[in-house]
Formats: sequence, structure tokens, C-alpha cells
Amino acid sequence: MSQESEHGKWTVSSSDESEGEQEDCKKPSTSSLQRDKSSEPRYPCSEARKAAHKRKSSPLEFPDGNSLSVVPPAPKRPSQEGLGWCLSSSDEDEDCKREVKKGDVAAPRVRQEEECAPKEIANDDRLSKNHNSVGASSKVQDTWDLLDGGNPFRFFLTKVKGIKSEYNFGALHIKDILSPLFGTLVSSAQFNYCIDVEWLINQYPKEFRDKPLLIVHGEKRESKADLLDQAKPYKNVCLCQAKLDIAFGTHHTKMMLLCYEEGLRVVIHTSNLIKEDWYQKTQGIWLSPLYPKLPPGTLGSAGESRTNFKSDLITYLMSYKSPTLNEWADVIKQHDLSETRVYLVGSTPGRYQNNEKEKWGHLRLRKLLKDHAMQVPDEDSWPVVGQFSSIGSMGADQSKWLCSEFRQSLVTLGNSVKSLTNQEVPINLIYPTVDNVRQSLEGYPAGGSLPYSIQTAQKQLWLHSYFHKWSAETSGRSHAMPHIKTYMRVAPDFQKIAWFLVTSANLSKAAWGAFEKNGTQLMIRSYELGVLFLPSEFGLDTDYFQVKESLLSDEPALAFPVPYDLPPEKYESKDRPWIWNIPYTRAPDTHGNMWVPK
Repeated sequence: MSQESEHGKWTVSSSDESEGEQEDCKKPSTSSLQRDKSSEPRYPCSEARKAAHKRKSSPLEFPDGNSLSVVPPAPKRPSQEGLGWCLSSSDEDEDCKREVKKGDVAAPRVRQEEECAPKEIANDDRLSKNHNSVGASSKVQDTWDLLDGGNPFRFFLTKVKGIKSEYNFGALHIKDILSPLFGTLVSSAQFNYCIDVEWLINQYPKEFRDKPLLIVHGEKRESKADLLDQAKPYKNVCLCQAKLDIAFGTHHTKMMLLCYEEGLRVVIHTSNLIKEDWYQKTQGIWLSPLYPKLPPGTLGSAGESRTNFKSDLITYLMSYKSPTLNEWADVIKQHDLSETRVYLVGSTPGRYQNNEKEKWGHLRLRKLLKDHAMQVPDEDSWPVVGQFSSIGSMGADQSKWLCSEFRQSLVTLGNSVKSLTNQEVPINLIYPTVDNVRQSLEGYPAGGSLPYSIQTAQKQLWLHSYFHKWSAETSGRSHAMPHIKTYMRVAPDFQKIAWFLVTSANLSKAAWGAFEKNGTQLMIRSYELGVLFLPSEFGLDTDYFQVKESLLSDEPALAFPVPYDLPPEKYESKDRPWIWNIPYTRAPDTHGNMWVPK
């Protein structure tokens, strides 16, 4: 179906996306977007990312032939009914279906899971602060100081190429995380969705590249075979396939388990294991302290934190039902995680009833907020802010999920009955506009990691009235498109936060779960993982965090570094959310190119 829209002429098939759509979904091989294998990345990934890869390798120059370093404002767009799209009448959910073929593609096994267990960790002292052995400069020393107390939240952004150096102060690249500065690596596990094995191996220091590496993924069939092929050259790499028994689910968790001679570290973050996600995007990282090993003979329940992080992480790993990950759970039991100040919020695929419902998804967040968050004065006026990089189907109107069960979880504060029943709390949703993407460092290809599809958008125009622009001037990252996902409860003046969550979970029922059987059952499709920050765990005598005015400021030490501008700026009448699978041909991006995803 071909029509002329304000963004140029676009074509959309009668297929549609699944309710489980996520940032990392795949379309069937029969998609109307024809594949060009020669221009596809070598690693399995979403159709949106494939389109971005194609446009980077084969850009379509804007007709005037000029490559622009400063992009002029987009031309004024004619108003149209609704939010301005000529939409198809399709109503089926097909966009995120994985390729379905008879049987898995035959591929050689890389290695048995049982051979991939982490090696025994020596009972050595903590990592020395003498960095001469790794050739540390004053810059490295600054990074160490930051980790060793300069950042009490241990919440970091990723480094961005192309912004002023001061805006990368305190930010981390994956090479920083895997540096010998943080420990002498013995073995590691990488949990992720989109994985470029060769690139990942090269992020490890040379002395660690042959250490045992477990990659936990959710690939099936053809994409699983592709991943196996990637791993073949590396004898130290083995794969663990996460079970995805519910249709349209993804293994979306992004976590590292790093075992050192000196101890253990856990990293929970938002980046795929590909170059593009660590280059010019805004991503979030929580980096744990270095956890020392417990004395021999200590019970596994020892070394627990006030937040029960240790037992919750073990429960999450056990949910995979994998012998290899059971081995990693045993390694965690051997370490002292008592210094952890965050709560773990995870999702695992399944249908949960009774008390099991509160272990995962948005009901897990609801329970944590009920049991541990503090009530605040005039809490009805404290908005919920959600920020994400992809959106699933929300239903025919806001009452179907967003403003019912999901909002009820996010507005919970302590045991207040009001917070559990309130339906008036404002919701501010932050998602990039077309112009945000067009004027980004990457230009239109940045939209490959923002795969909101026209098929989803056309069914929920009501949702877009909640949208706010991506803006991060205070951190110098307005032009680094967000792949980070965050949720928080903030004061009406946007100067105080009741809680803050950084997670892999986008705005999706597949990620957070949705009620079935009149609310007696919670169904979750995907694996997700995040950490929740509460003021009570950081020694504050208030029921809120102060918002840090600038990520470059030093005071106060316990002001929270929100990675975007507050208050959020609501979409203006001309603004449209980025839709990845329609063309944008009316104005050039920062590289002088247009966006035509086909």
C-alpha cells in the first residue's frame, strides 16, 4: 500500500507487528522489506538495525548533493488527521515474528555447556590500587577514584565519540569495564541479545582474550546458526541458549559476570555487544563493587546485602534452567555481595500465579516499591517518567495496560492505599522525535536502534499524546540517541526523585508482563534485567534523591545524575515520534542523507 505522507512516499505491507515487539525483534523472511544479504551485518539483529546498517554502507544522498554539518530546521509540515500519517488498515501482529521453519538449521556444536563453567577463583586480596602494572595515567587514576568512591550510585553512561571531552568525564567504554584495572580476569559471562563475537573478543585486553567466555543468548534457527559460526574460531567461547517458550519473546537482558583472581563483579547495562551501541549512543551502566570471596566453608547465604541482591541474582540465573548458569550461581554464592545498594528487577518468560507473580516484571517493581519506598507529601502530583528506545502494542486505549496495571505498579510508594488505586498520576514518556534522530550524531541510521514500527504506531495514536522529546543538553548528549531505558517517580518541580530504575526493559507488555485470567496470572515473554535505586539504601535521611543539576557538577554527592533534561519537553504539534520503517525524504540528516529503509 503506497501513499504520500508528510515524510515522503512510503510503502507498508498488510503484515503487522506482534504485541511482544521489542527493540530486538525480527521480522519473517517474507517481510515486504526485501533483504540484501551483501549489505547486512554479520551478526544476527533486528530488521531495523539491518536497515540502518544498509543505509550506512549505502547512503542515499539528499537531492541537493550537499553534505551538511549543520542541519536546517525541518520544513513546516501540513496538518493531517490524527497525528499525521496515512495509515494502512492492517490489524494483524506479524512484525516481530521470528523466522519459522521446520526444525532448527543444522550447525556444528561449539562446545558442551558443562565445559563452560567458570574456573575456580583464587582466594587473593582485593585489587591493588597500584596501577603501575597496567600503565595507568592520571586519567586512569581519575577513573579509579570515580569507581572507588566518587560515584556512590555506581551508575555510569557510555562514552560517546564526537562530543566534548568533558561530557565523557566519568563515562565508560566496554574496554574500560574489561580493563585489567578492574581485576585480573579468570573467566566471564556475557548476557545479551545482539552479539558480534569477533568485536566482543577484541574488546577484552589481549591477555584476557583466551579466558573462558560464556555467551548467553536467545537466538534460534538461522540466527542461532549464524552465532555458532561466529563463535567457531574461538576455542575459549561457548554458547548458552536461553529458552524462549512463549511466542515473540526475546533474550533482552544485558549483563556481564566478571570473575577475577581478586573477586567478582556484576555489570548490568543497556548496550548490545556490537560496535554501534558503544559508539554514539546514550547507554546506561550499573557497575557493582568488587565482591571479595567468602572464607572457605562459609554458607552460601552469607554475604547478602540489605537489598537481597545476592539471592535475587541467583534466583534469576536459576530461572534459565541451565547447568552452566547453575555453576555461575554457585560462584556467586562463594562471594560477599553485602556492599550492594541496589535492588534487582528482572523478567523471565512464563505465566505466574499467586506469590510467584511478584518475582518478575512490573509486579516485582510494585512489590519493591511497596515494601521499601517511602511515601512523599502530595504524592498524587508526582509524575511517572518513562524513557525507552522501543515500544510494543499497548492496546486500543490507555486503560488496556499503560494506565491500569502498569501505572499502578509505578505509582506505588510504601503501603499507601492511595498510591495503589490512584489513576490521576501524570505519565511523561520520553521517546525521540523524527528531528531528534535526523539531527543526531549518526543521522537517520541512529533510528535503527529505535524500532517503533508504523504498524504498531497506527493502532495507538492515543499513546503519542504522552510523548516528550529526547533532550540531554546538561550532559552534552542531546545528539547521542538513547538506547538506555529508565523509569522514575519525580516531584512536580522535577528537582526530587522518589526512585530511579535503569533497565533493559522497553515500554512493552512482553518485557514487563501483562495480566491474564482477570488479573490472577502474569504473563511475561522476555528476559529483562535492571537495578532500582532507592534513597533509603544510600544513607539519606530524606524520602527522595535530589536531582543533580549537571552531570559535570560535584555537589551534592548524593544528588542523582539523571541522564536527560528535566522537566521533559512535550511534543509540539509538528513533532512526530521516530518510526523506523517509513521513509524520511523531506530534509537531510547531519550527513546530508535521506532515510529509505528498503
